Amino acid sequence: MTRKYAEVMVGWLKDMGYTHCFSVAGGNAMHLLDAVRSQMTCVPFVHEVAAGIAAEYFNEAGDEGKAFVVVTAGPGLTNIVTALGGAYLESRELLVLGGQVKAEDLADPGMRQRGIQEIDGLAIAAPVCVTAKQIDAPIHRAHFEELVSSGWRGRPGPVFLEVCLDAQGAPVEPADLEGDGGVPVTPARDLLDPVDAAEAAGQIEQELAGAERPVVLLGGGVSRDAARQWLPALRERGIPIMTSWNAMDRTGVDDPMYFGRPNTWGQRSANILIAQADVVVALGSRLGLQQTGFNWQEFAPSGRVVQVEIDPLELEKGHPHVDVALRADANAVLQALAAGPAVDAAAWVDYCRTAREAIPLDDPGNENAPGFLPPFTFVQQLGDMCTGDDVVIPCSSGGAFTVMMQAFPQKTGQVVVTDKALASMGYGLSGAIGAALANPGRRNLLVEGDGGFSQNLQELATVAVNDLPLKVFLFANDGYASIRMTQRNYFGGAYLGCDSSTGLGHPEWEGLFRAFGIPVLSIGEDWQESAEFVELWNSPGPAAFIVPIDPEQTYFPKISSRVRADGGMESNPLHLMSPDLPDDVAAKVFTYLREADASGGEQA
Repeated sequence: MTRKYAEVMVGWLKDMGYTHCFSVAGGNAMHLLDAVRSQMTCVPFVHEVAAGIAAEYFNEAGDEGKAFVVVTAGPGLTNIVTALGGAYLESRELLVLGGQVKAEDLADPGMRQRGIQEIDGLAIAAPVCVTAKQIDAPIHRAHFEELVSSGWRGRPGPVFLEVCLDAQGAPVEPADLEGDGGVPVTPARDLLDPVDAAEAAGQIEQELAGAERPVVLLGGGVSRDAARQWLPALRERGIPIMTSWNAMDRTGVDDPMYFGRPNTWGQRSANILIAQADVVVALGSRLGLQQTGFNWQEFAPSGRVVQVEIDPLELEKGHPHVDVALRADANAVLQALAAGPAVDAAAWVDYCRTAREAIPLDDPGNENAPGFLPPFTFVQQLGDMCTGDDVVIPCSSGGAFTVMMQAFPQKTGQVVVTDKALASMGYGLSGAIGAALANPGRRNLLVEGDGGFSQNLQELATVAVNDLPLKVFLFANDGYASIRMTQRNYFGGAYLGCDSSTGLGHPEWEGLFRAFGIPVLSIGEDWQESAEFVELWNSPGPAAFIVPIDPEQTYFPKISSRVRADGGMESNPLHLMSPDLPDDVAAKVFTYLREADASGGEQA
């Protein structure tokens, strides 16, 4: 039977495992929208950027089905670029089908516009996509599937397919489009070409054989499935395990071999310990500047660094110093390492436990004003309230984000998804919607600051109309906590655009949530014991909790930087966070760095 090409395309996507379409309606995507209506679970969004972020988190947080996005031409595409950029930097799948004007209405080269709402979508999207392609006439199935699957082959990332309006509505015979139509199908850029996983593991074993203080750092390239399957055996080898932020949920805090999340805004004890390791095996982490610190020259100063990465450009970028660079699938290497022999590192493991116990997650240097909740203590208490079945979204930037990443005690079985690379405000609510749509039978919780929340608060409509099982914890501190702290630390408190007194407005939060029909509660001390809180926390639908945070709240520990005379910035290494540790604690946790210093090695 003759069918519209858009219907055939959506049928192919269904065969490829896609189940959900997130969209904002528009005329230049009308045939695509009509096609998904009868074949997919369709979720309309208020704004395209929210739809894109939600699709990314749906795919990252869910185990069944996949989501893609349909947007219209012009503003539909420009609005979703932030989501494309975020997924690109995080190496996550995101498929966007964009409408475009009819092929005959496309502007000539150099012309700004001919068709209604026309803009050069490919030129805008291509830099933040692994594939960007305009479809101005029906293409065959094999070619279409190649384009779509390029988003998850090699190093994953977004795919943007811009489909002209007349191509969407073109009548086609589906049988005629099976196969490649005689057009050679070229495989997508394959970043793997890896050494065999067993060979890579063999090289790592050589490093571990002589190690006294080894650490395995799990990155987001290690999947949850691989972690669930192979970490128990790796744990039995007696090697301390740490995680990047993107791999936070690969193990729980109750894991006896888990020793934290090192990072520029990481846990101080983890930063100190990784600096004293004599072998650091980074599996599936690109070791970017946030992971190693801006002073990357002093990352792991006491040891050798082994990096297993899928992208050769990350292995060759020159920072940090990597002694053994292995281009391989981190999941396969983890499997091979799990079968290795026990490592004699019992004394090192005991030392790691001592350091973790000696350094609190809520730094004593933080000042908590009366009438407000201390954020580091709050997120630890919130973590204790959670179960291993919860899905946790710790927003993506600002004070609420760093507090969650430093102090939240994740539990085995939880799904935790965030975005740290683009670190855009406004990700939290949109991402939590996608996670909740992917996990309708689980409790989903979002921790977000009021500044970031304001940037996508219109999507409360999407939460309400879909009755999502989402619990929102809103850090109410009158604006941008991290910007306020930066302006205080570097510019003597010359504030601008960071709170209501400097021109940044916010709604009355309880009234806002009520306007969308979402139950809301402002919480105070002993909030966990409140009957009203417990009822909303355990209810099946959405609820919001306003968490009062001091606008002048400090967020220690942190990496301190100073402005040089030439205007540049210079940062401390990861293991030297501010404020300084008390002398007795420092003496206990800097043992190997002090020994190196005493022997003329690296400075502590």
